[in-house]
Amino acid sequence: MVDRNTIETTVIAIANETIADWGLDLPGGVSPKTMLVEDLNFESMDIVQFAVAIERAFERKRIPFEQLFMKDGTYVDDLSIAEVADFLCSQLAAG
Repeated sequence: MVDRNTIETTVIAIANETIADWGLDLPGGVSPKTMLVEDLNFESMDIVQFAVAIERAFERKRIPFEQLFMKDGTYVDDLSIAEVADFLCSQLAAG
């Protein structure tokens, strides 16, 4: 079982890889409080690629990201790295 700190560190690394050549100015870099849309300027395709990279990193297919990215049938406006890590903790523990 992977601990939460490792999950969060991995999610931050994946976010850094995703934005590596975007030329973003992030004082302090990517942190648990970093927002995917507001801070990293993620668009829908970036979120899909981010989710796929997470599945690869944890060697898990079909993580139900729709539970994270949708609430009551609509897309959430934004998520923090910490919220993604919390979601993954519950999903990876389940299975």
